[in-house]
This record gives sequence, structure tokens and C-alpha cells, in this order.
Amino acid sequence: MHNFRFYFAGLALVLSLVAATTSSQVSAQTKTAKQSTPTFGNVEGITAAQIKDYLEFIASDELEGRDTPSRGLNIAAKYIASHLSRWGLQPGGANGTYFQPFTVKLTKLDPTNSWAELNGQRFSCGEDFYPVTLMQGTFTAPLVYVGHGWVHKGKNLNAYQGLEVKDKVMISASGFPKGLSPNDLTGKMGEDWLSSVLYAQKNGAKALIIVSSFGTLANWATAYKSILEKGDVSFEKPGSANPQIPILLASPKFLTALFQGEKQNASMIVSRAYTGEPLPGFDLTAKKLSLSIAAKAEAVTTRNIVAKLEGSDPVLKNEYVTIGAHYDHVGIGAPDATGDTIYNGADDDGSGTTAVMAIAEAFAKGPRPKRSMLFVWHAGEEHGLWGSEYLTDNPPIPINQIITQLNIDMIGRAKAAGDTNPANQALPDPGEIFVIGSKMMSTELGELSERVNKSLLNLKLNYKYDDPNDPERYFYRSDHFNYARKGVPIIFYMDGNHADYHRPSDSIEKIDFQQMEKVARTIYATAWELGNLANRPRVDKPLPAAVAGN
Repeated sequence: MHNFRFYFAGLALVLSLVAATTSSQVSAQTKTAKQSTPTFGNVEGITAAQIKDYLEFIASDELEGRDTPSRGLNIAAKYIASHLSRWGLQPGGANGTYFQPFTVKLTKLDPTNSWAELNGQRFSCGEDFYPVTLMQGTFTAPLVYVGHGWVHKGKNLNAYQGLEVKDKVMISASGFPKGLSPNDLTGKMGEDWLSSVLYAQKNGAKALIIVSSFGTLANWATAYKSILEKGDVSFEKPGSANPQIPILLASPKFLTALFQGEKQNASMIVSRAYTGEPLPGFDLTAKKLSLSIAAKAEAVTTRNIVAKLEGSDPVLKNEYVTIGAHYDHVGIGAPDATGDTIYNGADDDGSGTTAVMAIAEAFAKGPRPKRSMLFVWHAGEEHGLWGSEYLTDNPPIPINQIITQLNIDMIGRAKAAGDTNPANQALPDPGEIFVIGSKMMSTELGELSERVNKSLLNLKLNYKYDDPNDPERYFYRSDHFNYARKGVPIIFYMDGNHADYHRPSDSIEKIDFQQMEKVARTIYATAWELGNLANRPRVDKPLPAAVAGN
């Protein structure tokens, strides 16, 4: 039953915050900001105080980490939409609303009726194993150990030589073997390299059992509790090339039974896996595993948020500059050392969410560019870029009418004076931002980005990660990718990685609002310039098929 008490309490909170935001903005916007070039529309309408007002709500505990789907994410959506309406921006979603709904599958585990059986011995879900993907069903199948489980053409690695996995349960070590690291995962996933999960899916395995790491065993109870409470959320398109299969984590007791009487025992399998030198694969003999995963699945609706500002030119208004961020985060999870379980996502991506709000407000209250603007807040990014995948496959406007997509994902942090934490040393300096993609598909777009930046605030645009084959693979890790794969040139703005990434400590007191103001103004000015170009940026360097299909 739907809990109306939570619904109306959340709605009341939204309305009160909107009113409070309005009054605080009036005073904040009367302050004089540093004068910048006045030719970029209403660029000075974006202020640090305004962004802070929005982020105090978006990154608050009341929104419970904004997981997809969740009550907190729904409240965030209502909060954003209420501002869009007040600013007079046109709805760009379904049925005259700001919302573009799409469906995800939420599956909850039934541990009582989930079990594994081997040679007459029953193993219990939760104590002996637990599934990290909840694919319900019952089957019996032979087993095969596949060592490290990787295929990498460039490294001449193939864990499956002489092994057949179709209709079998695979057992694989976790992590990377010696000589292979995340830096080596270049080229096309599924062709140039495959993990054990991807290989199992593509080659008809019935299930995959992972040899648990020390870290997994140490956090077993917490992780299992999270699976029970949150369930498994998936976004499946019809005709998906790689069917989902059960993936299990195994306890030492379960592994011991699996390898009892085999050519290698569990102790040797585990110890070699931990050293990064797993034993070669082999078929397990004279035993079959029976597995039953009981779960209840339901379709749940979540939504992107879409708003439009019509351009002033009767012809060019049919083309759009799209500015986007993801407004979801990872919800509630394992506690940190302080006991905090709410992952507020102030930087990831509360910073992008509120920057797009500030940019949208500045456009709504200032002069209109010749082209139209499309503002999008994507859901489901943290689970796999779901919202942007759905939107670009089902665009609210023809996708070829989008001339550029500007993506904002984590712009709230810069190196702080006196911060000696090694995990924060990769952050940009104040007045610097990492930029990806501006030169990747369109020479003209890259030149425009540089020109606008130099004439406004002259930030340092750092291109350190501007390569699809960069080891961090940032090009593939945020929503701009789904626009790029459709041929839309993109610019991605980010601050990179830091100690608070995907932790409860990603909270508002860590945010550098002056940095955010500078970056948001630069993005606004870039969008303004794109909106007034005589001709759209020419795509003279289309993405290679191997990159677009990754």
C-alpha cells in the first residue's frame, strides 16, 4: 500500500523549501558579483548563494540519497519541477508535464525459498551465499571453474581455452589477475576484452559464482542486508543482446563443498585467487549444483525531468542546445565510521543538478537566444546511464535537432588549501575544471568552448581525461555518452575523483560554491554562444563505431 503520510510530508517539505528559496534568492541576487563580459545574456544571474540554496535541499538527509527509484528521488523531481514552473519554462515531458517516465524492474529477494543444493547438502541464502543479481528461477547444472575469467586480446589472455561454459554454472575469481588492470580496458568491451560476467552472459552460462574477496567476506552481513532491503533494480530493453543471469557470492563453506574431491581444493583456489594468480580452469566432475532463487519482481516508474525554452529566431528555434545532469545518487547504504548511512551525493551529482537549475533560471529570466534550450535532469545514471539512454532512444524532440549536449556531473570540488589527503590530489585547482569531448567530435565546438572561456572567466580547461581510451574511462561514465553515441557533439564538465566519491561524506560542507559559480557561468555562456551561432557546430570527427558501441 502506498504510504500517503510520507507522500504528503515530502510534498509539504518541497513547498516550504520553494518558498524559503524564493526569499533567500532575492537577497542573494542583489549582491554584486564580479563584473564579467556582458555579452553573454544573463550570465551574472548565476550566483554561488543561489546554487547553495538549491543544494541544501537536494543534498539533504530528507531525500535519503536519491536512489533510482525511491521516495527521495520523487521528492527531488517535484522540487525541481516546481521551480521550472515558477520560472515559466515550458514542460518538455509527457502529457504536458515536466516528467518523462520510464519503467525499471525492482526485484526483492525471498531468502526463505532461495537455496542451493550439492550432493544432497542444502546451503542457505544469506549464510552460505547470496545473489547480487536477482534472477528468479530453479535449475540444476554442471560446474566449471574458469580461473580469473578474463579475455583480453591485447594481452593474449583467455581463461576459457579448452573450456565450455554453455548451460553450466561458472565459478570465477574476483578482480584482476596479475598483468591486467583497469588501465588495460581499452578498445571495445565485448570484443577486445570481456570480464567473467560478460563472458557468462554472452556464452550461455546458467549462473556465475564469484570467489569472494577478503573485503566481501568482511562486509558480508552489511552487503546482504542491503540486498534484502533495497532489492535489485534493472533496466532492460527488449532484445537485449546479453541476457541477465544469477551472480552469486560464495562463503568459504560453500566453496569448500564445491571443490570437495576435485583436482584442486577450495583452499588452493582461494589462496591463488587472492594473489592475483588464479589456477587454470577445469571442469568439476561428478557433481551438479541445484539452485533456486525466489524473488518478487514489480515494474516501477521513475522519470527524467525535461524543460524547454523556445528560441527567439523563427527558424533557429527548431534547433536545441541541451544542458543536462543526473539528479539521482546511490541512496542509503553501508555505514561509515560515524554510523552515517545516507549517501547525500552533494557533489555527485547534486552539484550538476543545481548548476543546471541555476542555468535554467538564468535563461528563463534573461534574454532568449536564437536557438531553443532543452534542460534535462536524468534519473538512473548511477545504475548505468539509464535515464539518458531512455531519453536519447525516445527523445522529446528529434535527436538531430540537438546541436550540442553540455553535461555537468560533479563540479563542486576543487583542491582545498591544506588538504593533504592523497585521495583528493587528483582534484582540479580552484579556477580549473576537467573537460571531456569538446574537441572529440567537432573542431568548431572545441574552438567555441575555448573562445568563450577566454573571453569570460578564463578558467583552466584541463583535458587530462579527454580520450575514450583514458584508463579512467570517464567518457563512458556519464550521461553525455548516450548523446554522443547518437551523433550529438558533447562537452562534459567534471572535477574527477576524490575521497568522498560514493560515500556518506559527499556532503554539502565540502562544496566550493565559488568554484561552482564560475563553472556554471562558463557553461551558461557556452550554451548562450551555441544558441546564437549562425550555423550549428559541424561534426567533422564522428565517433568510431568501436567507441560509440562500447
